Amino acid sequence: MKLGEIAELIGCTVIGDKNIEIKGVSEIHKAEEGEITFFTNPKYRKFLKETKASAVLTGSLLKDLKISQLICDEPYVAFAKLLKIFYPEELPDPQISPNAKIEDKVQIGKNCYIGDGAYISSKTVIGDNVYIFPGVYIGKECFIGDNTVIFPNVSIYDRVKIGRFVRIHSGTVIGSDGFGYAFSKKEKKIYKIPQTGGVIIEDFVEIGSNTTIDRGTIGNTEIGEGTKIDNLVQIGHNVKIGKYCFIVSQVGISGSTKIGDFVTLAGKVGVAGHIEIGNNITVAAKSGVTKSLKEPGTYAGFPAKPYREWRKIQALVDRLPEVYEKIKKFLTEI
Repeated sequence: MKLGEIAELIGCTVIGDKNIEIKGVSEIHKAEEGEITFFTNPKYRKFLKETKASAVLTGSLLKDLKISQLICDEPYVAFAKLLKIFYPEELPDPQISPNAKIEDKVQIGKNCYIGDGAYISSKTVIGDNVYIFPGVYIGKECFIGDNTVIFPNVSIYDRVKIGRFVRIHSGTVIGSDGFGYAFSKKEKKIYKIPQTGGVIIEDFVEIGSNTTIDRGTIGNTEIGEGTKIDNLVQIGHNVKIGKYCFIVSQVGISGSTKIGDFVTLAGKVGVAGHIEIGNNITVAAKSGVTKSLKEPGTYAGFPAKPYREWRKIQALVDRLPEVYEKIKKFLTEI
C-alpha cells in the first residue's frame, strides 16, 4: 500500500514521497526498508538517525530526517488505525460447535461462532455476529449484544446484560457474588447476604483477562459505554462506572462506589466503598481514595490529595533524613 493511501485512511499529512510502498509496521530500532515505524517518545530519538524504516508516523515535523513522515494531531490514535490496516483481527468462521451445550429457550442471532465446550444456559439471548470462544460459561437470562467477542474460559453468571461491540478476555468472571456478609455478635456467626442483582455492561467496553465484576446486592453493577478495564481488576457490587474511563491493572473498587465519565484510575489504585469520584479525574498509581473526589484534576497519594499538594508534602518527606541530621547535630551542640 502506498504511503499516500495510508495517509488518507488514517487522516495524516505526508512529508516526503507519497508513492513509497509500505508492507508493514515495525519498531523504530528493528524496522526494515518498506516498513513504517512510530515515534512520539523522546527516549527513542536516538534511533531516528539509524532506523532503516521507509517512513515514520509522528505528531510533529522532525527536522533533518531523510525518510518520509506521516504527521497528525493524534499520532497514537493514527497508530491504532495503522495497525488495524496491516494486521486485522482474525476471528473464526461463524459456526456452532456440536460440542457446545446450549439449553432450551436460548436465542442465537445470525453469523455467530460458538466454540467447543461453551455452555449457554436457558432464556439467554445472543445477538448477531457474536463470537463465544471455547470453554465460555454463560448463565441464565443473560443478554449478549451484537458484534461482541468473548474469549476462552470467561464465566458470565445469571442475569448479566452485555452491550454491542464488547470484548471480554480470558479468565474474566462477571456477575459473581459481591463480598456481602453480616456478622452476628450474639451468635458469633457470619451470615452471607444474598446477592440478588445483576451486571450491566454497555456498548464498546473492553475487559482484560482475569478481572472480576461482582453482581449487585440489590440492583445492578454498571460499566458505562466505551470504558476500558485492564487485566486483574476487582470491581465490587453495585459499583457504577461512567463512560470512557480507564481502569488500569490491579485496581480495586469497593462496593457501591460511583465513578463519573472520563476517569482514569492508574495501576494499583484502591477505592473505598460508598464514595463518589467525579468526571474528568485522574488518580495516580498506588493511590488510596478514601473519600469522595469531586473537582476535576489529578490526585495522588494515600489518602489521595490534589497532585500539587501531594508533591509539596512528598518533597518535605524526602527531606526528612536531612532535617533529622540537622536536629541531631543541633542537640549534640547544646
